[in-house]
Amino acid sequence: MPSFDIVSEVDLQEVDNAVNQTVKEITTRYDFKGSKSTLTREDAVITILADDAYKLEQVTEVLKGKMVRRSVDPHFLDFGTVEPASGAMVRQNVTVKQGIESEFAKKIVKTIKNAKLKVQAAIQGDQVRVTGKKRDDLQEAIALLKSQSFEQPLQFNNFRD
Repeated sequence: MPSFDIVSEVDLQEVDNAVNQTVKEITTRYDFKGSKSTLTREDAVITILADDAYKLEQVTEVLKGKMVRRSVDPHFLDFGTVEPASGAMVRQNVTVKQGIESEFAKKIVKTIKNAKLKVQAAIQGDQVRVTGKKRDDLQEAIALLKSQSFEQPLQFNNFRD
């Protein structure tokens, strides 16, 4: 039976490149001259440290722009709360979302079932496997999910016939 997987993955190397480009731009921009603003990435968490809320906002805008240029959807970024840091600075942790959480996976399965397509969707860890008897049914399911607006970007891979 034909099947495909619905996943939500981001290339962490591209995220790293976007972070490095953001750091490079911050060090050369005139409005950041004399600023102690920094940007670091540890695994799936990006930490932004800035002098004040305005500069923090500027750094996040630059980061989003660099992510888009590197073909990384900014919806993968989950911005945490702004918290005060030492030395009258502010800090914000940005989490890079990887995988599909169970609540979001249930929402995807429910969307597919409500469309009454001739496919079955099953949650498998951090991905959703969709199977059907015909390739056309699977392509309808992909078109349905692409037409929906979800809070997290989806990729369709492992299409087997």
